[in-house]
Amino acid sequence: MCTVCGCGDGETKLDGQPHSHGGHDHQHYGHGLAGTEVPGMSQERLIEIETDILAKNDSYAATNRAVLAERGVFAVNLVSSPGSGKTTLLCKTIEALGDAPLAVIEGDQQTQNDADRIRATGARAVQINTGKGCHLDGHMVGHALSHLDLPPQALLFIENVGNLVCPAAFDLGEDCKVAILSVTEGEDKPLKYPDMFTAARLAILNKIDLAPHCDVDLDLYETNLRRINPEIEILRLSARSGEGMDRWIAWLRANLAQKTTPEAAE
Repeated sequence: MCTVCGCGDGETKLDGQPHSHGGHDHQHYGHGLAGTEVPGMSQERLIEIETDILAKNDSYAATNRAVLAERGVFAVNLVSSPGSGKTTLLCKTIEALGDAPLAVIEGDQQTQNDADRIRATGARAVQINTGKGCHLDGHMVGHALSHLDLPPQALLFIENVGNLVCPAAFDLGEDCKVAILSVTEGEDKPLKYPDMFTAARLAILNKIDLAPHCDVDLDLYETNLRRINPEIEILRLSARSGEGMDRWIAWLRANLAQKTTPEAAE
């Protein structure tokens, strides 16, 4: 069982093929220290299981991080609620980056629709279908990495399952989490999901072309983001219109430039 998120043990697939990763029995949230209820099991035991799950995940994440560091790869974990525009932003980003070496790990519960959209740009993409699972974990990402053979100084985009809760707790070995917010979601979203915005280095306010039509206060979005995380960086952009995309591309290039392979560091 997964006391962290309560996700089920549906079969995980990598590019449509079954992949075992030690799935969890379905579990609903409840009351108590662990945040779940299982008949006949104490809260202390649930906390012990949760700690074990995260410790195992962190071990896989550490291996992923070492692999990426050895190749000087800058890895971004894109997180958001469904409908924020992650995939559209990712496709536009790939187009704007031109010939820069990059690859994508795409996470969804079902279908390869988003991976197909990404491949249509010419980028390499590995699809992970999590079944009932509501997030990617370190083991899934490590298995996907073995299929990518990333070149040195590449960008890796990990598009997580649409969910602002569980992905906050699971390290994938990435350099940072980037949280994407559509301006249509409501200025209080950072206050409702503080763990994710605490974990994120950068927040992207997407779909700003819709702001005049939604009676949205972009400054209040930023105020609430910084109430949760005073250090968070914030970019306003529209993937559809292109406004602000230059700043996002510059951010990616600057962070990639700071990554070096062990050979280059010597």
